[in-house]
Amino acid sequence: MFKTILNEFGIEPNTSVKPFGSGLINNTWLISENDNEFILQRINQNVFKDPFAIATNIHMVCDHLKNQHPGYLFPCPRKTVAGDNMAFIENEGYFRMFPFIKNSHTIDVVNSSSQAYEAAKQFGRFTNLLSGFPVDKLKITLPDFHNLPLRYSQFKTAIKEGNKERVKQSATMIGFLEDQQEIVSISKQINNSPAFKKRVTHHDAKINNVLFDDSNKGLCVVDLDTVMPGYFISDFGDMMRTYLSPVSEEEKDISKIEIREEYFKAIADGYLSEMEKELTTVEKRYLVYAGKFMVFMQALRFLTDYLNNDNYYGSKYEGQNFIRAKNQVYLLKKIIEKEKLLQEIVNT
Repeated sequence: MFKTILNEFGIEPNTSVKPFGSGLINNTWLISENDNEFILQRINQNVFKDPFAIATNIHMVCDHLKNQHPGYLFPCPRKTVAGDNMAFIENEGYFRMFPFIKNSHTIDVVNSSSQAYEAAKQFGRFTNLLSGFPVDKLKITLPDFHNLPLRYSQFKTAIKEGNKERVKQSATMIGFLEDQQEIVSISKQINNSPAFKKRVTHHDAKINNVLFDDSNKGLCVVDLDTVMPGYFISDFGDMMRTYLSPVSEEEKDISKIEIREEYFKAIADGYLSEMEKELTTVEKRYLVYAGKFMVFMQALRFLTDYLNNDNYYGSKYEGQNFIRAKNQVYLLKKIIEKEKLLQEIVNT
């Protein structure tokens, strides 16, 4: 397989190929050819139905950044020998290749507020540098990815048509989530408000999608599969969802879930250091809401999947999606409890 793929990209066939990274969606390898190193990825077609839409988006973004912001470090994809954006190998799938940024690394878990600041700054910088990009040209790689009204509708359908025993078991969580319909209403208002601008949005603002240098300073964002038109609440909210608590969505012991105010301040300071002038006055009032939006939506998705017998996320053990949903529900409660305090941090 690799000999054929490397040939497509003009790489020597006897080049070193090693598995790389901890990503869960795409297969990734490190390619070493003499003094040059590249990242090779196979696109997961079970998740991304149109790999060429992803490739088109990434190349448009790369071209814009090279033309408008040539000093910005960004790993643009390598074209195939034939000049295509990616390679298709029969029975193997779609492959793309990027230059490997030397002396860079990724972080899987946020361990300090300075890391949170640097990551938030990079996601803000990415959107800010692309503020002049014609966002409507971007292709939709995951339709309705952050469509909260749709996710809520799917949740309600799962309550009616899903596993009755699981619905009964989840009654307390279902009741709490149904009580949060205001989050859905605000989302609808945002979708219809001219005060909220659609921008180039990453849509997966986890810390491991940022490259850091040896001094743990942010270099750039990576993994642009989910780059689409969107609202800032998707990226800012995802950072709140994944940076604020010291434990992940997989944690079974909910007593370990907490909101670290200093991390929230770091996210806000880092993001606004790049987006302060880009965001409207109205948008800035919804920074804390962004966290509620993303955590609520993820709680809905986990619980919906559990009620539907785990047919989307799957389950490595009995009740995994129930635990995930419970985790996110508790995180949402913690954000709501500290909402006034977090808003005060933004206002200062």
